[in-house]
Amino acid sequence: MEITELERKRVPKHVAIIMDGNGRWAQRRHLPRIAGHKRGMDVVEDITIAASDLGVQVLTLYAFSTENWKRPETEVNYLMSLPTRFFNKFVPKLIANNVRVKTIGDNEQLPAETQKAVRKAQLDTQACDGMILNFALNYGSRTEITEAVQEIATEVHDGQIAPEEITEQTVQNHLKTNFLGELADPDLLIRTSGEERISNFLLWQLAYSELAFTSKLWPDFTPADFEAELLDFQQRNRRFGGLKNK
Repeated sequence: MEITELERKRVPKHVAIIMDGNGRWAQRRHLPRIAGHKRGMDVVEDITIAASDLGVQVLTLYAFSTENWKRPETEVNYLMSLPTRFFNKFVPKLIANNVRVKTIGDNEQLPAETQKAVRKAQLDTQACDGMILNFALNYGSRTEITEAVQEIATEVHDGQIAPEEITEQTVQNHLKTNFLGELADPDLLIRTSGEERISNFLLWQLAYSELAFTSKLWPDFTPADFEAELLDFQQRNRRFGGLKNK
């Protein structure tokens, strides 16, 4: 039977989003690509509040990948300025909605002003105990997994752990999402813009996630679209390798 209304008790605990399509949105309107990123920032605000209101516990947004440094310098510089603009404007609303900011990725490679804005946002919202808004900044999953393997290898070399003692949980504990505990793995991944690939995002954590691809460009993605994706998620049968529930 088709579900027509969202069941609040079955809302996915962790939703991850690849926010794709900002540049194409701008180009279709004969605007510079940065106009799409600016509009996309407004959508982040809308979707964050919608997710919090619907009961999502973790919202992870792919904001800047390790591959995005290959883009034109002017675009990269603008993208690096967005956290300062975004947090200066949005942090008071995040606090009002009890949303805590966290990040994953190599922040040390970000410009000093960007690092400062990210640290301040995390500090300002650290007392919030509602939804976690988790930005993937300068993040690449293959790098994350490689660094986790290096850390585990060092522990083996130092005699802290034997090779045969390494488990999936050992790997999980060395990933950048380990602070999320049992919420580290997204229940649902949404990618906008019609592209149907993962793009080096949370490769380990997405092993059993439900995937949703929408043709909507990120600047056109609305809270209603987000709720529709959650509704579709609730109509799926997640078996995790087992048999279909009766």
